[in-house]
Amino acid sequence: MAIKNAFYAQSGGVTAVINASACGVIQTARKHSDKIGKVFAGRNGILGALYEELIDTSLESDEAIQELIHTPGGAFGSCRHKLKNISENRREYERLIEVFRAHNIGYFFYNGGGDSQDTAYKVSQIGEKLGYPITCIGVPKTVDNDLPFTDCCPGFGSVAKYIATSTLEASLDIKSMCETSTKVFILEVMGRHAGWIAASGGLAGQGEGEPPHIILFPEIPFNREAFLERVDFCVKEYGYCVVVASEGAQYEDGRFLADAGAKDAFGHTQLGGVAPALANMVRQALGHKYHWAVADYLQRSARHIASATDVEQAYAVGKAAVEMALAGKQAVMPTIVREKSKPYVWSIGEAPLSEVANQEKKMPIHYITDDGFGITQECRDYLLPLIAGENFPPFDNGLPRVAKLKNTLAEKKLKTDFQL
Repeated sequence: MAIKNAFYAQSGGVTAVINASACGVIQTARKHSDKIGKVFAGRNGILGALYEELIDTSLESDEAIQELIHTPGGAFGSCRHKLKNISENRREYERLIEVFRAHNIGYFFYNGGGDSQDTAYKVSQIGEKLGYPITCIGVPKTVDNDLPFTDCCPGFGSVAKYIATSTLEASLDIKSMCETSTKVFILEVMGRHAGWIAASGGLAGQGEGEPPHIILFPEIPFNREAFLERVDFCVKEYGYCVVVASEGAQYEDGRFLADAGAKDAFGHTQLGGVAPALANMVRQALGHKYHWAVADYLQRSARHIASATDVEQAYAVGKAAVEMALAGKQAVMPTIVREKSKPYVWSIGEAPLSEVANQEKKMPIHYITDDGFGITQECRDYLLPLIAGENFPPFDNGLPRVAKLKNTLAEKKLKTDFQL
């Protein structure tokens, strides 16, 4: 039987360690060159397959691929493009199989979150229907930590480390100036429906009165009066108040505090502006001087302070994806299995894509304190191993060194171009 090539693509919002997963996929495939030929990477995610823009990673040196481990962003380009149900848009799936067939691709590794795992599952189904079976393995990635079945998601640990560190450092700044200056500081973090990232800010302090004094989770309905009462109490009691707010904070009726009035490419409500919205409430009701910041892309691209645990796990799921494919597995996703928390011990498991797709794992209610504004010890015990360890990138002239890939496109073999 002829050796098949592989297709790897990055999807959705990138992370500080998604390229470590890419490294795991490519390096493992190279070690099994008797079973896997070339690894093609999609230029800008799944669009690379639809447009037949396939990056030939075999043209990259071993050294360049190794440097992916300490490079943030998406080395091959990512995208937000959700394939619809097969019954609604069979044309896109047929195009994928047409491209895969033309380039002798027998393995599909899709690196992303819930929507991406859904795509990988659908491609595994359509391949059979169209007479071109293709092995589809999902590679987990999401800073939101909301994929089910896996103890944590590669990408989250590094964001959690960045947010915990930033909360700690900013809190010291505010505390030192609160007597005559800023009383309230609000840090807005990512997290549409799950408050994992916001919770990580809680690691900055441990005792009574230590910041953050308030954490706003999507899982706890926002109560304006309770929030303002807590802010005012902290300012009077401690001299200042530090707030970590999830972008997905919402009222009891489901309205987001920061609904920007638009939708993204996946059909999700476009969020942004919860920090200034909260600051405005504080100004109007309490009159305290405030500052706010939005972590935004900084939190998911901060490879310079990545968690060593996260880097190791990101590489491991990429490696495991290839090994699962070669073992004959189909439509599964490698998972992180927590065996012990103290000391932290983890291993690789697997979950069927049919069950992973389009599900969200929210914060357990017992991870949130009774007042709804903090994290419990159980949550702290869960989070701490995920931010453990440092894996600093090499530095040149004071700046992190990043991979510089050629990203050479393979020659097109189909006569027709594709239009979305």
